[in-house]
Amino acid sequence: MCAEYDGRQVVGIDLHRRRSVIARQSESGESLGWVRIVNDREVLREQIGLAGPVPRVVVEATYGWYWAVDELRAAGAEVYLAHPLGVKGFRYRRVKNDVRDAFDLADLLRMGRLPQAWIAPPPVREVRELVRYRAKLVKVRSGLKAQVHAVLAKNGLGARVSDLFGVAGREWLAGCRLPAAYAVRVGSLLDLIDHLDREEARFAALIAARLAGDEGYRVIQQLPGVGPTFAAVFVVEIGDVHRFANAAALASWAGLTPRHRESDTTVHRGHISKQGSRLVRWAAVEAVQHATVAKIAADRHRIEQRRGTNIAKVAAARKLLTLVYYGLRDHEIRALARCQDPV
Repeated sequence: MCAEYDGRQVVGIDLHRRRSVIARQSESGESLGWVRIVNDREVLREQIGLAGPVPRVVVEATYGWYWAVDELRAAGAEVYLAHPLGVKGFRYRRVKNDVRDAFDLADLLRMGRLPQAWIAPPPVREVRELVRYRAKLVKVRSGLKAQVHAVLAKNGLGARVSDLFGVAGREWLAGCRLPAAYAVRVGSLLDLIDHLDREEARFAALIAARLAGDEGYRVIQQLPGVGPTFAAVFVVEIGDVHRFANAAALASWAGLTPRHRESDTTVHRGHISKQGSRLVRWAAVEAVQHATVAKIAADRHRIEQRRGTNIAKVAAARKLLTLVYYGLRDHEIRALARCQDPV
């Protein structure tokens, strides 16, 4: 289904894992046709060629969008990435299908109402892949360690060392007398933990090597509580920090600001939105747990007295992210010189 049009076309692509729908419009909103394709680089390039020179193309930031965006750009298209949360209203329509979704994406782009997501360049995506995979390894390892504790609890054994998986802890575990089934399980879990330790260290080294020349990565490690791991998360997840107008915009993107609901004279400000990168929120909250600059620690204590521990912790994380913003933007943290002592 297609039609000829001499002007610049607007294209919406409803991308899925196996098949996708490509819908074309004129700049005035006239439908120029649609087609359903099997996901393939050559087929996508062929179909986008029908949209004329430099079409404006929008793809939702859904599962596996990297290849499609790269292929569209290589074909000469001006590509936009739709933020999934901004277009979730599609699902509440009475009639919802892939064709309608593709045309709606094109409409939003054509009318200038598209909620956009940032298209990270390929080098940033590659390092992100390493950082995110390392985080998954750590999560799996934490689950395995929890299983070891659970097995011990079933047998009425409590760890008598501070670190069950350190040298002293391993010696204590070796001396534990467990029934055969439990002992086999603990042994298997320890083998898996050792393997994950090696893999995590390998990926940590790869990440450090990739970011060795990044000045922002070096600078934000001057912040107490922000080591190589958290610094890597901030650098690769935030990406180009200049896309944020200020530190408040970064905090909002990271989901560390309250929800705001306003209608007429009624205003509700609730819990933090938790939208954006989970890794950035996790890194910011974890970093202020161990050590932070004196001013942030003092503010956290003051807020904790009035609002409680959790709210104070999030507020401190937001203040730390502000310093991270300036470190990435200016390659220096001037406020750090005035509040140097860690707490």
